[in-house]
This record gives sequence, structure tokens and C-alpha cells, in this order.
Amino acid sequence: MERTAHQVTLDLVCSLYREHAEALRAAKDAQRAHRRAHPTMKTQLDDVEAETTYLLLRHLRPDKVVEIGSLHGWSTSWILRALADNGTGSLTTVDLIGNATTTVPHTLAKGRWEFRQGDARTLAGDWLSDVDYLFIDADHGARFARWYLSDVFPNIDAAVSVHDVFHRATPLPFTEGTEVVRWLEKTRTPYFTAARARAKHAYACLNELRRELGLDAVVHTGRDNPMIYFRIHRSVDARLTAGGSEVAPFR
Repeated sequence: MERTAHQVTLDLVCSLYREHAEALRAAKDAQRAHRRAHPTMKTQLDDVEAETTYLLLRHLRPDKVVEIGSLHGWSTSWILRALADNGTGSLTTVDLIGNATTTVPHTLAKGRWEFRQGDARTLAGDWLSDVDYLFIDADHGARFARWYLSDVFPNIDAAVSVHDVFHRATPLPFTEGTEVVRWLEKTRTPYFTAARARAKHAYACLNELRRELGLDAVVHTGRDNPMIYFRIHRSVDARLTAGGSEVAPFR
């Protein structure tokens, strides 16, 4: 999937807001209705990061998306909505619990969604093969991060999203966020975030654009938007021996 070769930048995300404004408006309306239909569903993605994920999926048009961690399926429904709007692509979701299977709309799931229940670290099968977009929002401990950094990342060519990294300007010690940021620095892999605590300029720019386009109506009340986005290649771990360098966030 050649379009995944592009790194995620603020300029790219802004251009995608303009390009897909009307489709995003419809997606937000649908997600708002979906949330009203399931009032007890825990919704974890804040609006800016949910919209950014939707827009990147529209842009990249992945054939295969893998989601590790779904809880009640809020992120799952956003991903599936993007794939449905693309008219192509499938999603495999892995989680320890199957709550998402009772909330994800059948119209979105049919023909494009597979749910596998179990621990991603021990689940047998080829569910990670040929992944184009990897979405991670599961165990936020350092040990889990070290697993996918060492066992998954060296074997994939994909765009990646990791949630819950920048609730603060710097992730807490002994957390997934700290491990991932350290890996990004060591491999000199650039990343994008619109997290309010880490990238105030990006957060402000996107919200100004959303107001301009009339896309600022609230779906989810959260405002942290702690997700990060980046692109990795199978050869990236070869750079680990080259020494780390500080990777500045987009400001």
C-alpha cells in the first residue's frame, strides 16, 4: 500500500480535514447517533484523534487494519466507518473481552470485520500478517509495549496509532507511553500528535480549522487526544544501533 509511505504531519491532517469535510460530518453524525443508541458504552477516543484516525484511514485506504484493544467498540466503529466510506478494506480486532461484538453496528461489521477474543501476545494465527494499519489501545503497561516493540514492529510495514501516550507532556515512567517514545527516539522515527498536553500548537490549529469547517460539534466530551501516529518499516529496528536522537513533537 504505497500511500502509507507518507509520514503523518499537521499539514497532511489539515489537508485531509478539507478534502473529506462532508464525509467526516456525516461520520460524526452517525457516531453521535451510535453513541446515543448505546448510552452505557465507554467511549475512549476523543473527537480530534477519532477524526484524525478516520481521515488517515480514508487517505491511506488500507487493505488490512488490525486493532489491538477495543473495549466497547467505539474505536472499532470509527475504523469500520472509514473502511465503509472507502468501499474497501477489512478490520481484525483482538481483545480479551468481547463487548465490542454487542455494540458495533451490523451494517458496518458485515463483510469487513473479524473479532478474535484472546491475548494478542499468545493468540495463534496470521492475524498480524500483511497489516497496513495497526491501531493499539490495550494494556498500557511497559511490559506490553516491550512485547509489540520487539515482536511486532520489526515484522511489519504499516502506519501505526498508539493511544494514551500523551495525557501529560511527558509519559509517566514504567508505562507504555514511555517505552514507545523511547523507541521512536532511538529509531529516529517522526510522529504526529494533537495531544493538548504535548502539542498545543497542533491541537489549537486543528480546532481552529474544525470551527472554520463547521466540524467542531461535540461527539465525545474528552479533550486530551493523547494518541500518536507514525509510520514504520521492517528495517527500522536496524537503526537501533545507530544511536538515538531527540524527536521533536509537531508544535
